[in-house]
Amino acid sequence: MVQTKASTVKVLFNKIKTFFSKPQNVILLLFGIVLTFSTIAPIVAIVEDTFKIHPGTIDAYLTKRAEGHSIVNYTDLFTSKLAKGNLWTPLFNTVKLAVLTCAISIIFGGLVAFLVTRTDMKYRKYISSIFIFPYIMPQWTLAVVWQNLFNSNAITGTSNGLLASLFNITMPKWWCLGLFPCAVVLGLHYAPFAYIMIGGIFRNMDANLEEAATILDTPKHKIMFKVTLPMIKPAILSTILLVFGSAMGSYPVPHYLGLTTLSTKYVSLNSKYTGEASILAIIMMIFGILILGMNQMSLKSRKSYTTVTGKSGQISKIGLGKVGKYVIAIVLIVITFFTSIYPIVSFAIETFLPNPGDYSFLYSRDLSMLTTKWWTSKSNNDSAMFGQQGILFNKTIWHAFKGTMLVAVVCALTAGTIGTLIGYAVSKNRRNKWANFVNNMAFLPYLMPSLAVGAAFFILFSNEKINLFNTYALLIIVGTVKYIPFASRSALNSMLQLSGEIEEAAIIQDLPWIKRMTHIIIPIQKSSIISGFMLPFMTCLRELSLFLLLCTQGFILSTTLDYFDEMGLYAFSSAINLILIITILIFNTLINKLTGASLDEGIGG
Repeated sequence: MVQTKASTVKVLFNKIKTFFSKPQNVILLLFGIVLTFSTIAPIVAIVEDTFKIHPGTIDAYLTKRAEGHSIVNYTDLFTSKLAKGNLWTPLFNTVKLAVLTCAISIIFGGLVAFLVTRTDMKYRKYISSIFIFPYIMPQWTLAVVWQNLFNSNAITGTSNGLLASLFNITMPKWWCLGLFPCAVVLGLHYAPFAYIMIGGIFRNMDANLEEAATILDTPKHKIMFKVTLPMIKPAILSTILLVFGSAMGSYPVPHYLGLTTLSTKYVSLNSKYTGEASILAIIMMIFGILILGMNQMSLKSRKSYTTVTGKSGQISKIGLGKVGKYVIAIVLIVITFFTSIYPIVSFAIETFLPNPGDYSFLYSRDLSMLTTKWWTSKSNNDSAMFGQQGILFNKTIWHAFKGTMLVAVVCALTAGTIGTLIGYAVSKNRRNKWANFVNNMAFLPYLMPSLAVGAAFFILFSNEKINLFNTYALLIIVGTVKYIPFASRSALNSMLQLSGEIEEAAIIQDLPWIKRMTHIIIPIQKSSIISGFMLPFMTCLRELSLFLLLCTQGFILSTTLDYFDEMGLYAFSSAINLILIITILIFNTLINKLTGASLDEGIGG
């Protein structure tokens, strides 16, 4: 009996030893625990906050208590006279915005992906490179450009835009503010994302699939709808899910373009209706969880969509005609000029205008009307500048720039490293339920709206027990959790392409796991892995929704921009936009030249 127990213990010990001898198991166990806490704990904290009574807020007034818990936040939000304005209108606006954004981004991005990869359109390389600029730029860039172009004092009550100032053209209110401009701006912002996702499949699609249909004398339009489009269905579905989740939590675009959504309503309610604002964040999170569930269902029910085979890899180009290939290219060049190049030019000009929206120098062709005071003034006594020094000497701006770079670099390194390890471990245990759980936990924060994630971490880490508010540590923690999916998905996709024989050969040679990773696996999939670091870095530089509640204005560049915009110092906010865009483009170009990692070739391409 004693011997039997001893042998059982020995067998168990050997199993545990064998389990921990495999690095992928250790990685999955460690990050499974960490990610479960970092994902579930904030959700639990914000759910608890919806029942909590907050001193000095509406729930305390309704319950006549200063502390404790109650369901009054739910009853008031869903049933009071203010329910329509506080809940239902923002909710319907948010859903409509997300749906329209998905439609615009997929139609526009998918069409450009098809034209660049599958036709003989001219200037494809230039269009491919310039088309991704709106995705690299801060989300609010095109919203500000839209304001600078179409706003007018008569309609929006703000300074005149270019059309109103130069040509006295007043656009209608629905064009300047509300659902339409928000959907167009967000659609254009996420169209490059659709281009990256769909273009990757178009590039790798085996031409034999369409050639076989051509041999059978199938009309071209039937080949498109019966062969080509079904093959890119997974990419379209993935794009819909990711864009829908991102658009749900967008704060800057609705904020700038005057649309009441769940995110803007959360910010406006948070001070006096704290518990009810938390319910709005929970609703946004529920959409993220539903999106994850839909993604899992689509994976289970998905048919075979193999697009890369061992046969011909030659991609057949569709002819657009001698004139068509130039006309379509010129149309796209004009569109991309206004979405990619004009924003940079516009922000640069704004920083030299004597007054916001004063474009009279263009009409009179008198460049002496421009001023450099917004850049070079060392005085802090100018009332027109609200006591601010010029951009080049403004300590607030450059302190925020240093903070942004610190957060972006650390987030990129930590999220990139953790994501790469998770991608590697999941690829080695792809049929393991725990591996799938860890993979889902890593990906869930990306599907959740940014503002909701920021709100959850604000509640978790800004209280009497733990107060990390307005610290770089909190921004780095939240940024890392939010951006791990970039690296984990990029690494997972690339690791699945590697044959297991490559690492097995190294194991036979008795190479340690660290050497296998650094000398074999990482060098082979260098571009994909670098993309996993590059995407968090660039996204973190331009993030506002995620960090809005976690630090004060002036702490990082995105919140500083919001601060100057509220003050009416549009030259300063334009300059910050310019600084962010140039910084992102410089780093993107450097990484592309040094490593070959390129977003326009597809994530990880």
